[in-house]
Amino acid sequence: MDLIKLVCCIILFGFSTVSYADIQAKDCVSCHQQAVSDWQKSDHAKAMDQATTDSVLGDFSGVTAEHHSQTAKFYKKDTDFRITFTEGGKTTDYKVTYTFGHYPLQQYLIETKDKRFQVFPFAWDSRPKEQEGQKWYPIYPDEDVLPQDRLHWQQPLQNWNGMCADCHSDGLKRNYTSNTNDFDTKWDNINVGCQSCHGEMPAEHPQSKGKQALNLTTTEQKQLGHWLRKPEEKVATWQGEKRDNSFMDDCFACHALRTPLTDGITPKTPFLDQFSPSLLSQPMYHVDGQIKEEVYVYGSFLQSKMFHEGVNCLDCHNPHSMKLKVEGNGLCLQCHSAETYQQEKHLIHPADSTGGQCVSCHMPEKTYMGVDARRDHSFRIPRPELTEQFGTPNTCNACHENKSAKWATTQVKERYGNNNKLSQNEKALIRLQHQYRLPADQHFAIINDNNINEIYRASAIALLPNSVQQLTDAQIKNWVNSSEPLIRLATAQLGFLIPLPERTKSFIKLLKDEYKAIRVQAASHLLELGVDKSEALKSAFEELVTSHQVSTWRGEGGLNMSMLQLNMQQLQPAINSLQQAINVDPYFPAAYVNLADIYRRSQSAEKEREIYQQGIKANPKSGMLYYSFGLHQIRSGAKQDSLKSFQQAIKLEPENGQYAYVYFIALDNLGKTKQALAQLKMVINKYPAPYQLAQLGMSFSQKLSDRNSYNFFQKKMSQ
Repeated sequence: MDLIKLVCCIILFGFSTVSYADIQAKDCVSCHQQAVSDWQKSDHAKAMDQATTDSVLGDFSGVTAEHHSQTAKFYKKDTDFRITFTEGGKTTDYKVTYTFGHYPLQQYLIETKDKRFQVFPFAWDSRPKEQEGQKWYPIYPDEDVLPQDRLHWQQPLQNWNGMCADCHSDGLKRNYTSNTNDFDTKWDNINVGCQSCHGEMPAEHPQSKGKQALNLTTTEQKQLGHWLRKPEEKVATWQGEKRDNSFMDDCFACHALRTPLTDGITPKTPFLDQFSPSLLSQPMYHVDGQIKEEVYVYGSFLQSKMFHEGVNCLDCHNPHSMKLKVEGNGLCLQCHSAETYQQEKHLIHPADSTGGQCVSCHMPEKTYMGVDARRDHSFRIPRPELTEQFGTPNTCNACHENKSAKWATTQVKERYGNNNKLSQNEKALIRLQHQYRLPADQHFAIINDNNINEIYRASAIALLPNSVQQLTDAQIKNWVNSSEPLIRLATAQLGFLIPLPERTKSFIKLLKDEYKAIRVQAASHLLELGVDKSEALKSAFEELVTSHQVSTWRGEGGLNMSMLQLNMQQLQPAINSLQQAINVDPYFPAAYVNLADIYRRSQSAEKEREIYQQGIKANPKSGMLYYSFGLHQIRSGAKQDSLKSFQQAIKLEPENGQYAYVYFIALDNLGKTKQALAQLKMVINKYPAPYQLAQLGMSFSQKLSDRNSYNFFQKKMSQ
């Protein structure tokens, strides 16, 4: 009999525990002493707390912190922790009500009006002094965030009730009322405790009948399994019944970039019944899928081979402390053969060095909020050749900064050969993410390649509007019937590409999908059928309305509600929703643009102009507003004035090729084709996917009979 190595411990599912909403924590401790002890060491236990001497980590001894136009003095008055804050020449004294988090930074919540809490713009760096911690620092260190900025600490994006609260406290409900713009936020427990993962336990808890709380049910016994590796195998495989990793939906509820569909989080409820996740796109991710902006873990982990082999969070993390089970390479060697991977031939660095750590090459760090270093969970291999082609980061050059990507590519090839070669469709996917479009046949080949993982293919579906003008039922039928929910979700989001008669075939089935995220997206594209003519549509429509209502505390909620109302031919309610969005979130440019567009369609040109002027006054750094105002000026006959608006839009958002495209067309319409052609040749290299601009350049060249320029732009078309 072959020797089989047991490489990691058994995971138990359905661990019994009692909600804090039902009984006190001491009742959990009586049966689950170790679990509670581990939890007390976790970030979850310190997610939020009353501001007391025990919980506050920052220096409130009268010290002062300054940043551009802001000055904050941190001090104590009796038992209160207070901040005297000066900005824009105005000084206000605030009481700190709650602490938020604890390491590597701690933030502080200020009650600015009844039951509305805002995150103060300075945080405490709680890292040790030797790591340059133990000091106050501004959350946005590179800019002076003025009160007329959407990122200002008193604006909705810095509001605790809406932005942060549901992931830092058990059983939280925002309870927002849009008519009064007020919150009445409630929670069951101030921090993240038993309830957030295990839900509320029934009254007949095992301990109430004198049973042992750790007795396993028949279902739990069947779910026992383990990772095993034979001596000749490099990597362990799961032995036992197929793992039920659905519990990770509770993890994803907070560790994902997503849009809420409901008020608050209900444990043990599918992730896609509560949230609509963001897929992979720029600028949130690099074109190869590496994390870039603050996207948390869901999107990266779903890209990994580990996720698709059945690895879950608890294989690496203690279920209650959430700390790593083993530090260093030992964690990976639970499943990966030391004889293969813990050798210098593989590590190409000394095993005890930083470069010899698995995470250094396969889980690069990205720092957020100034001091919070988080690792990419896609567990990818370094590909410096992609750095050469697309400018993506690679872990080789992250350390060897004095070397080129070409050098790193050579090193990888010499050391490892080419044994992890990307497929043609994987390469095409990266090109797609880089240039946003592909020839239709190449684009569909990516989506229909089942060797590519679910989130990659779903993300490719989301980019289809850049490659095709419409979709047919024959093209989407397999996606609608896919067993992979993200494929169905991405398809539901593209209903606008499908002619209405085609939507009544396969697409309409999505109204009865098992997941709410998919149902509401499908409903948004089927309203023309009449809500009252279908029970499925009526039910999904009600869910859609709720999903917008829960976010009306910020501009996006009102914007989405207005678009829904316009689809229902409810013009005045749509106007009201956008006006409400502007009132609660005045520095959200899209609300002004959409409201002005309603007035355009209503042939109210004067109101349209007034809204644009109001929006630009409130948002002078919005390229979107200047661009849209330029289009209004063209329609109004002020073509010369529109050039200044387009130029300002390009100045503010120089990476936006659409702004440049319309600017050059405007020049051409004013008889300045030669000037447009010359400027276009100068700037086209600034844009990563200048297909449309190259087409425009070829058109201008033909108009001027300029063969050299035509050849120049023709080459750009093929790049």
